[in-house]
Amino acid sequence: MTVALVLHRADGARLSTSFREAAFGKNDPFAKHREIAWEGPGSMAAGRISFIGELEVASFPHIETIVVVEGELTLTTAGATPLVLGPHAGAVIGSGTALRIQAASRARFVFCAAACDKPTKRGIFPLCADADFKPSNALPAEILLGPVPQCRSDNVFTDDAAHYLAGAWDSTPYHRIVRPHRLNEFMHLLAGSVRFAAPDGSVLSVGTGDALFVPQGAPIGWESSDRVAKFYVCQNVPA
Repeated sequence: MTVALVLHRADGARLSTSFREAAFGKNDPFAKHREIAWEGPGSMAAGRISFIGELEVASFPHIETIVVVEGELTLTTAGATPLVLGPHAGAVIGSGTALRIQAASRARFVFCAAACDKPTKRGIFPLCADADFKPSNALPAEILLGPVPQCRSDNVFTDDAAHYLAGAWDSTPYHRIVRPHRLNEFMHLLAGSVRFAAPDGSVLSVGTGDALFVPQGAPIGWESSDRVAKFYVCQNVPA
């Protein structure tokens, strides 16, 4: 049973995920380069992009979080120092942002994008592995199959109009029951490994450098035996 879509394997292993070449909405700057693995309610999509060249974007048409997995990508806005992203570095591009996107040689990155008709935050927001982590909400005891973990997060971007939240998160090891996932969630693991269980007993294992997407409602469990850190995007889809 597929409970999560793997977007990238750090070891280069073949993916079972199906991708389709498609633009995300109108005026997509990456229309010729985008491969979508999932697109669903809330006007959100996740997948991967392979890009080389230069783009001048007067107004970025949606919100997009990107994490580079190969090569180097440079994002520049007027009056700011260019942001250079290498492997395992990421950023959020706010809807409506004017920027230049450059890759002198082939850059590959995973993405999680969402439409936003009324953006509230413009600009480029870096995602940092050495984040300013602060304690975050504890997991409910009734879903745990072991000790309560210590979780921390660093939320760097929020756009309420799109129900979109992005940042970094880490946690001590924990084991959780299989339950419907409460959010659409993109993850890129910065440290550790996770075993995601499905209702049929199958397990999807991911490790440092891997990226995946879990749709809201997918029945999924979590088991980790070491510290896990990740970049994330979460989206609450209204009922």
